[in-house]
Amino acid sequence: MVALDADLRQDSPDDEPSSALAQTPSPLDACRHLSPDDRALLEGVAGHLPLLADLTHADTVLFARANDQVIVIAQAQPVPVPSPYALPVAVGRTMARDESPLVFRVLIDGRARNQVTTTVIRGAPVLQEVFAVRNERGDVIGALRSEMLLIEHERQRKRDVTFRRAIARARDLIVAGRMRGGERLGRMGVHDGVMVIDSTGRIEYLSAPAEHLYRRLGYADNLVKTQLQELETNEYICFKAMERGVCLEQRVQEQDLVWIKRVVPLVTSDDTSWPLRLIGRRTTPSGAVVAIQDVTDELQKEQELKIKTAMIQEIHHRVKNNLQTIAALLRLQARRTMVPEVAEQLRESVGRIISIAVVHEFLSLEETSVINIHEVSNRILAEVRNGVLDRTRPINLVLEGTRNFMLPAQQATSCALIINELVQNAVEHAFAGLAGGNIVVNLAEQGDSLCIEIQDDGRGLPDDFDIVRHGGLGLQIVRSLVREDLKGEFELTNGQGVHAVVSFPKWVAKAE
Repeated sequence: MVALDADLRQDSPDDEPSSALAQTPSPLDACRHLSPDDRALLEGVAGHLPLLADLTHADTVLFARANDQVIVIAQAQPVPVPSPYALPVAVGRTMARDESPLVFRVLIDGRARNQVTTTVIRGAPVLQEVFAVRNERGDVIGALRSEMLLIEHERQRKRDVTFRRAIARARDLIVAGRMRGGERLGRMGVHDGVMVIDSTGRIEYLSAPAEHLYRRLGYADNLVKTQLQELETNEYICFKAMERGVCLEQRVQEQDLVWIKRVVPLVTSDDTSWPLRLIGRRTTPSGAVVAIQDVTDELQKEQELKIKTAMIQEIHHRVKNNLQTIAALLRLQARRTMVPEVAEQLRESVGRIISIAVVHEFLSLEETSVINIHEVSNRILAEVRNGVLDRTRPINLVLEGTRNFMLPAQQATSCALIINELVQNAVEHAFAGLAGGNIVVNLAEQGDSLCIEIQDDGRGLPDDFDIVRHGGLGLQIVRSLVREDLKGEFELTNGQGVHAVVSFPKWVAKAE
């Protein structure tokens, strides 16, 4: 027997069914004739619609009466099969009689029997069934509509009678408000195996995908009529769900496979007078439907992705450290050189290297390759303050604009270099002969474009300034990065100082 995985998706056998309907404004607010108990019953049914849709392979919609109309309380579409509808029915929508006549027959006209018909949706024939939801007095307080593609209905009719009876029993429990815990189960997939067991744990039905899963564990014989206790697998969750009368979910390790088992108990009660009063009373298990999802491949891919991500982060971390080491060596060389021009060029190179290192630092800390350039800009300005600014001249560096300025790594690296070059250029040239000033970096979104603006209040550009003829290496780097990497535009103008604007389209990758 394999060790138990403690991932049980329930807290207590006596937990009340939970529903988002009880926590947020609900369409039931329009149904003022309903008592609190009636609302609680409908909320319990609503919470189980996803489970019902997956079990029955049908769209499910829950309605209640709102004056002379009906209103959609909740809906769910099946995961294992396509839905007849392109879009789900909107919760809170009211319908007139001609839109859903069967629902009106049950909710408004008081027809006692469930309604069945065929209709056509988007050119496909569909079987439509409507079931009455009744309270403790037997009054109809809701209607549950099930719509299944006719081709799927024919496919289900050919399945084993044991399976069909189990699904019908689960549907009846949900419609009666007697299913517990199903709202907490994960959704069932198209490749899930399905097993039906009786109250003793004997396998009564096994779908082809379920047979395949057990064959992978070495069970080549037909397992129908086999007791679960005879298998060397972890079937604890099945017995626990039947014992507690509540739906449970558990992830288990079976040899080299990982399964998620979802168990829907099929219970009977010694008191069926009212569904919600089942809680706290004795229930008798009559079996269970077990859905088995093999998540081995998904977990392996997830683990491989984590390892790959960790390796990439470590690479970025080492690149950052190496760049910082190179920057430190260049700083040392700048301090030792006796040629001021060379020292200045080395300091400019240090700034460029640090700008790239900052991007790699963020990449080493995040699992995504998307970088917040606002945070990168903040670090670059801090590096400029600490390593470039002359303490005798107060130059104020300010960062403004969009705080969630997200860019892919390539664009982030280019933008970091651009910001560094323009800021350092402003520090070096804008305030010559002045006591100090301000440099503002502004990050903004303009429609489908992103914009980086750098404004200083310094001396401004000479009247005859031409960026091609007079621009230094730093401006040449900026022009090249904007044009080649960002596929954007760069503008440098006078306006109470120098106003530099870099604009480029969002999420444009560098051309190969």
